Amino acid sequence: MAFEYLTNLPLEEARARFLAALDERGFGPESETVAVADACGRITARAVYAHISAPHYLASAMDGIALHAERTFGATETTPVVLRKEDFTVVDTGDPIPEGCDAVVMVEDVIYQDDGTVRLYAPAAPWQHIRQIGEDICAGEMILASRMTVSPSAIGAMLAAGVLEVDVLRRPRVGIIPTGDEIIPPTADPKPGDIVEFNSSIFSAMLRQWDAEPVTYPIVPDRKELISAALSKALDECDAVLLNAGSSAGREDYSAQVIGELGTVLCHGVAIRPGKPAILGCRGKKAVLGVPGYPVSGILVLNELLKPLLEQWYRSAPDRGETVQATLARAVVSGLKYQEFVRVRLGKVNGKLVASPLSRGSGMVSSFMKADGMLTVPQGVEGYAAGDAVTVQLLRREDTLDNTLVAIGSHDPLLDECADLLHIADPAMFMSSTHVGSMGGLMAVRRGEAHVAGTHLLNEEDGTYNVASIRKYFPRGGVSLVECVGRTQGLMIAAGNPLGIKGLEDLPGGLRYVNRQKGSGTRILIDYLCKTRGLDTKKISGYDREEFTHTSVAAQIAGGTADAGMGIYSAAQIYGLDFLPVCMEQYDLLIPDYAMDTPMVQRLLEVLRSDAFRERLEALGGYRLENPGTVRQHF
Repeated sequence: MAFEYLTNLPLEEARARFLAALDERGFGPESETVAVADACGRITARAVYAHISAPHYLASAMDGIALHAERTFGATETTPVVLRKEDFTVVDTGDPIPEGCDAVVMVEDVIYQDDGTVRLYAPAAPWQHIRQIGEDICAGEMILASRMTVSPSAIGAMLAAGVLEVDVLRRPRVGIIPTGDEIIPPTADPKPGDIVEFNSSIFSAMLRQWDAEPVTYPIVPDRKELISAALSKALDECDAVLLNAGSSAGREDYSAQVIGELGTVLCHGVAIRPGKPAILGCRGKKAVLGVPGYPVSGILVLNELLKPLLEQWYRSAPDRGETVQATLARAVVSGLKYQEFVRVRLGKVNGKLVASPLSRGSGMVSSFMKADGMLTVPQGVEGYAAGDAVTVQLLRREDTLDNTLVAIGSHDPLLDECADLLHIADPAMFMSSTHVGSMGGLMAVRRGEAHVAGTHLLNEEDGTYNVASIRKYFPRGGVSLVECVGRTQGLMIAAGNPLGIKGLEDLPGGLRYVNRQKGSGTRILIDYLCKTRGLDTKKISGYDREEFTHTSVAAQIAGGTADAGMGIYSAAQIYGLDFLPVCMEQYDLLIPDYAMDTPMVQRLLEVLRSDAFRERLEALGGYRLENPGTVRQHF
């Protein structure tokens, strides 16, 4: 009987048929738990949350002396302040801040006297040169979302946050069966007629690059029963098998027959050259690929057909290093003495690639983990202004930026949950969140630099949220206010309420307060509440001490450096704090018209309306969900 190929499918059709058949049969990973230190390059099976804050104690950010800032007030070049030995403690970078101290003066500014005293010629500001608890990572925060690659910096972030083990997707085991009477293992002295078998070494290296585990079996002679037995064994032990070679029309090419007898031949013959004799098959949820014997053909077939299958397993792809031009969302100021590297998040908004700088502290390991690119500020350059065109070195693939939803505005843990659910729903989509407060979000939308902005801006005249501010800053409209959640705002206080705090009226009584940054909705709310209740904010200790997220405020209270702070119920729950409810506010998303119809925003709205989103927020607590994901008003 003359041999004939079963099919001659175009590459795209063959690939689609292969992937769909394996997906229907359940080809995919299980999870396994590994030590974080061994997790580099692995893919997370589920979201990873911080167990502890980083840093978990108040730490000195400089070599110098720790002291109580008030002791330095009034110091000038002409009237220095003299401190005795008992007034300060010598500290090195990373040392815990001694009890009763709230500032560090770096050693360069300290003038030591022979009698052991020191002179200071400038006052210290409270909390200067001190790394706050949770400055880098706050306990309970999401460190990595599901289906994300663990990078070296992510390992540092997890370990810093007390995470010692992580659930990852199991690497696919791919068996490689070399066949042929004439092939021999690699040798430096082959005989005439011997063909050195090196395809399995090439394929193994490619598989390792794609984060698969290669398993190379002994060479099998060209006998059908031996090939069948070897393939059956490999299918029992592996997730996919490469049968090399025997896929063509020679008298000893048994691959298609053996695959068909043990399982199903989906495609034999692909309209590509080289690589036409490729066989695509399966047994149950195990994949089988008959690979031509010529190395170039084999490499092409693996690239075009096996690699997409492994990407389907992981729902991810390797990074590539490239440079792109982007518009800077916020100004970057740099010293003239140094060449500075600034980590940025990237996203394409309204046809424009936007770069949002991340935290720049040398201890901010989480910012390196979150970065999409690196902006270099050369020596001698003071920085860049917002709106400048800059060159960014990519840390992940450029094509993923087209599918990155850019969220800039008010912070809420629900944004992390949205990002996780969005990526689970569509592994090609990502969400980049930058917390700059509600007003910062509105301005980003107005400049065309964000797809969505979280906002909860109070109108003091009638007690409503968001509408008045949107009308003020978008007089020509072009935006929609999308309902998200009602959330409970209140005072977060230490567990058990040891100070007996009853409400806002207790704040001026010597309590240590920690606030949110100016422009945030929570700051606007507490300013308004203090005003209406006749509370003098100048008498509230720490009112000017600012943090950028609800969880970071909670972290300071849990760490004992503050007694109270305004925040949301879910943040208090994460830290086991007591909570005194003050009001229920409306937290919404502002979406510009230019972004509303994009696939990313539409998928986000689906996430907001999903049962999974509702279940996650009910677990966090403190939220009221009525019609999340619906347009409340178009302007």
